[in-house]
Amino acid sequence: MLSSISNFLKQRAIFFKMAGVTVLVLLLLIPLGMIHSVLRERWERRDDAVAGITAVWGQGQSVIGPVLIVPYRYTFKSWKEQTFATGRLEKVEVIETAIANAYFLPTTLNISGEITPKELRRGIYRAVVYSSELELSGEFARPDFDRLRIAEQDVLWDEAMVGLAVPDLRGVTETLQLGWGDRQIPLQPGSKLKGFSSGIHARIGGWRDNPGNVPWKLELTLNGSGGIRFTPVAERNRVQLKSPWPDPSFQGAFLPSERTVDAAGFAASWQLSQYGRDYAQQWTDQDAAAGLTAGSAANSLFGVDFLSGIDAYRTVERATKYGVLFMALVFTAFFLFEMLSALRIHPFQYALVGAALCLFYLSLLSLSEFIAFGLAYLAAAAATTLLIWFYCAAVLKSGRRSLIVAGLLTGIYGFLYVTLQLQDYSLLAGSTGLFIALALVFLVTRKINWYARDQG
Repeated sequence: MLSSISNFLKQRAIFFKMAGVTVLVLLLLIPLGMIHSVLRERWERRDDAVAGITAVWGQGQSVIGPVLIVPYRYTFKSWKEQTFATGRLEKVEVIETAIANAYFLPTTLNISGEITPKELRRGIYRAVVYSSELELSGEFARPDFDRLRIAEQDVLWDEAMVGLAVPDLRGVTETLQLGWGDRQIPLQPGSKLKGFSSGIHARIGGWRDNPGNVPWKLELTLNGSGGIRFTPVAERNRVQLKSPWPDPSFQGAFLPSERTVDAAGFAASWQLSQYGRDYAQQWTDQDAAAGLTAGSAANSLFGVDFLSGIDAYRTVERATKYGVLFMALVFTAFFLFEMLSALRIHPFQYALVGAALCLFYLSLLSLSEFIAFGLAYLAAAAATTLLIWFYCAAVLKSGRRSLIVAGLLTGIYGFLYVTLQLQDYSLLAGSTGLFIALALVFLVTRKINWYARDQG
């Protein structure tokens, strides 16, 4: 009985060896999962630190407006209860007067600005923030109340104001002045635009007897983080931005019509009309759905984000997804050494090599928090390769075999680094590399008689 069991195990030794290696690879998923948990924890700590920095300095900025706001009176019918002399209570129709606002967008909007980003640190973590100096100018046409079916005598010209929505006014160190024609009008907190709680406004008044267009101008200094956005609120919009930041990411509903990006920074310009948005040039409170709202403004925002280069945490996360593949390739090489030579490798030795491969990702994570990702990757890969090469020199009992393993690891880590740098072509590069690796295994094992080895 025992001899038959022994013969059965010997005849299927290769199968059980492969099964044992497969189980070992699956068990090594546990330390890989633990490393991934550490990665997520460090990632969350980084995000908390960045949120703390930006909360003090300023959030991402959006400049929405300006919008001319002119109140007007209107009448409407309603039913009210009235007590007659007889004591009888009846509902009667009455005409009431209320006040609403009419909103008008400018005919032209020109924005030019220089944005100076910098990095702020909290401990080992950093966040990209910026200071911006913007100059806004343009013209407002005299409001056409006839198109809105509002009588001239009902317009409250003296209560007219101009409002802009800006989410965070940190960075403004002096009183802002709105240039309105030949006047300078101080701006007050509050956007006066429905749906936008933060911003600035100025009461302009005195437009009753002005028949023509009025030029306006505003200089605005803002602190922010991440990026800056604008809305095409005018009939004709032109935005020009420049910055010494070499890694911009143009975002939003519209891309620049012209741009130059190099190591010295970037310059970009947008030229837009009113046809790329879904809100009207003028509207009233009684037809608010056609006007500028928080949702419609968000759909038409455009601008630029300031990237901080390679996100080490995201790149390490992508690298860990190749962990099982790397173990499978190295273990396949060990298994072939066993099959092609009179060499036996203990499962414990497989496990030690797998632990070293797992340690690479932890080393990469810890080093990338302090030095550039490329240097961190080189150091972690070199340390792991040297450690396994030194161990294999004794385990494989051959300098040539250990050099083959070292060469395999060098190729694997080099291939992974290139794949991580390819954002758009990473899947193509990865599948091509796997195909080549599998083809090499086919080439090496094509003449092996596995049944003869089982019987032997």
